[in-house]
Amino acid sequence: MRRAARAPRLRDAAGALALLIAGLAAGLALLAQGGRFSARLDVFSHPAPLYLAAALAAAALALIGAARLRRVGLGLAILGAILSAALILPEFLRDTGPVAAPGAPGQIKVIEFNARRSNQRFQEIADWLASEHPDVVVLEEANTVLADTVLFRMGWRGAAGRIRDSLILTPRPYEAMNRPIVDPRSKLTFVNATYRDAQGPFDVVVTHLVWPGPAQARQRATLHAVLASLPTDRTILAGDFNSTSWSFARRQDDRTFGLVRRDRAFWSWPADVGRAGNTLFPFPLLPIDHLYAGPGWATVSVRRGPPLGSDHYPLVVTLAPVARDGPRPGSPER
Repeated sequence: MRRAARAPRLRDAAGALALLIAGLAAGLALLAQGGRFSARLDVFSHPAPLYLAAALAAAALALIGAARLRRVGLGLAILGAILSAALILPEFLRDTGPVAAPGAPGQIKVIEFNARRSNQRFQEIADWLASEHPDVVVLEEANTVLADTVLFRMGWRGAAGRIRDSLILTPRPYEAMNRPIVDPRSKLTFVNATYRDAQGPFDVVVTHLVWPGPAQARQRATLHAVLASLPTDRTILAGDFNSTSWSFARRQDDRTFGLVRRDRAFWSWPADVGRAGNTLFPFPLLPIDHLYAGPGWATVSVRRGPPLGSDHYPLVVTLAPVARDGPRPGSPER
């Protein structure tokens, strides 16, 4: 008898909880749609997969909940799922640029990593980088000890940038650094330098944007101006953008940078969440580290590196020159 009396109360509780969760998921996903015109509202777009998961959980609760609450609960859950999917789906439908086979000639491997300022696992990071045999390493929040350890371990001589902000590390020094003049009020952290491979010169840019909001919008506008001053075809841009793949900020940059974002829903944060860098989060929640490349590059592979004491996972991207018919501009006839 007690069990039978308890069952309706449990169904009522499940139905009420479904209403609450579904309402929150739908409401937050609806607010996120305001990111189309507001940097402040775009903040709500970043956890879109969590809204989708919450909406699906709410639908399951509504199905086992009280019948009188079921229709409303399911309706809100479906609305939340649709609004969340509308945020996420474009990321999986967009073009990520030309691709190349694993054996394509002229490949370069680029590793992007926000090392976290408090991270002390210098040798482990350097050893892993050495095992990857990269051609370009871009670091954010790298201190002097880490930079020196990596350069020594790799036997490299090329370092461009400012310690504790952003760095580009390469086997040889850069060929040129023509830093564009930008509005200092944006406080954009970036480094750009020109390098050369067998195909000719190419530019590398590393950046680290602040958290989402109006300040980040100003930095993104400045970054757009930086990229506009560089030749588009072979430029590579990488860094910690502090914005997810489905945010309207990222979508706008995808349209206006003149480069193609090569990662797709690359889950990079969080990794190690403890102060000592030894508390691994069960799984990353947000894709906020990205790599863009000009149309002169094809993507060979995109993968995630291991946890290395930072709250970010490394992003490892291998690129190859796009095959061209006929001689390139400025190249000699054969």
